[in-house]
Amino acid sequence: MNKDASVRLQDNIVLEHYGLNELHLESVRHYREQFAKVKPNHPWNGLETKDFLYKIGAWGKIRNTSKEGLTLAGLLMFSEERMITEVLPQYFLEYREYDDDMLWSNRFTSQDGTWSGNIYDFYFKVMNELKDGSEAEKEAMHEALVNAIVHADYNGDGGIIVERQRSYVQFSNPGLFGIPLEQAFSGGVSHLRNPNVFKMFIYIHFCKRAGVGLKTIETICLQQPVIDQYDFQERTVITLPIVSFPERHKQDDDLEMICDWSDNLELADSINNDENSYNSDENSINSELESINKELESVNKESNCVNSGPNSVISENNSCNSDQNSINNLTNSVNNEEETNIDQELWSIAEIARKKKRLAPAKMEEVILQLCAHRPLMLKELAYLLDRTPDGLRNNYLGKLLAEGKMRLKYPEQLNHPRQAYITNK
Repeated sequence: MNKDASVRLQDNIVLEHYGLNELHLESVRHYREQFAKVKPNHPWNGLETKDFLYKIGAWGKIRNTSKEGLTLAGLLMFSEERMITEVLPQYFLEYREYDDDMLWSNRFTSQDGTWSGNIYDFYFKVMNELKDGSEAEKEAMHEALVNAIVHADYNGDGGIIVERQRSYVQFSNPGLFGIPLEQAFSGGVSHLRNPNVFKMFIYIHFCKRAGVGLKTIETICLQQPVIDQYDFQERTVITLPIVSFPERHKQDDDLEMICDWSDNLELADSINNDENSYNSDENSINSELESINKELESVNKESNCVNSGPNSVISENNSCNSDQNSINNLTNSVNNEEETNIDQELWSIAEIARKKKRLAPAKMEEVILQLCAHRPLMLKELAYLLDRTPDGLRNNYLGKLLAEGKMRLKYPEQLNHPRQAYITNK
């Protein structure tokens, strides 16, 4: 890939064909909770989702046009791995942990399909694995992890890798420091590669002002951190010596929680929920020719957006949403076995949704309410009846209907109940 910074995607670029459907809404919800926790009286707390995202830099509008969409920073923070790699093919996140025999004892990546794969969720998943150090060490690891996330070159090779050994933790990211190391350690000066991502972390008090990260790490570390830059690979590696890691427990129940600046671990638990299949709904505006042009020459042209065209990353023939390849294809559906359990009346009610892949949201909500008024329905049953993905239904319709009080859960006190179902309020 061309390393010339002039053709790199900047994190404020507007991706006009990437909208709210491309978001992992659980990540957005969790971020807004963090924002409200540190800024309880802030006027942005009352904004609708799109307006809030615009204020924090996750949504953008192209001046003098009607075009708008997620910014690259918003995609990185709040989308899902499949969509992120459409724009940034080299994007990759990994955490790995070794036992005394130098074998992996724990590992997850942005590609393993058990969580969203975005950088915001990655922060919480990694810190949840590192929560058994001392308070000073946890703060140093927090600073090093945020530093890797906000300074990474997401166009570069290798991705962000966090490696935990018995006596140290190593944070590796693509991209070199934009200023000399001596200047970085002195503090007060910074060359931000992803300023919008940095700003979003500042809003929830996960970052301080620019230019103090390395100085903070050096100040609070009990032993001197080691920072290496590899010019040939264009990678930065920060190694933190850790002296207080205990023997790894088989259960984390007795481990202390992450310190106050990241004490809300609800997301770290919820992003591994079995029901979270992070696939876009067929209504996604990523389908067919509405995706970005893979040619970097198109970046930042007249409209300052990523253009669609015949070289689109998701062509009609190769689209993961095409009829032939869709995971929602009725004939190949993994839920075909449910057919005998769905009575004819429900099947008839949902027929309009199966026939129209671009059904108006209001009509889809009406159909869902009719179905769940007939009897409680599980998410996989609704997905089969409506021929939609579970994640698309949850993000685009069910969460909204629950929030509006039009529906309720069968087991409201056990959100992850294996027989959880949706019921229409009458």
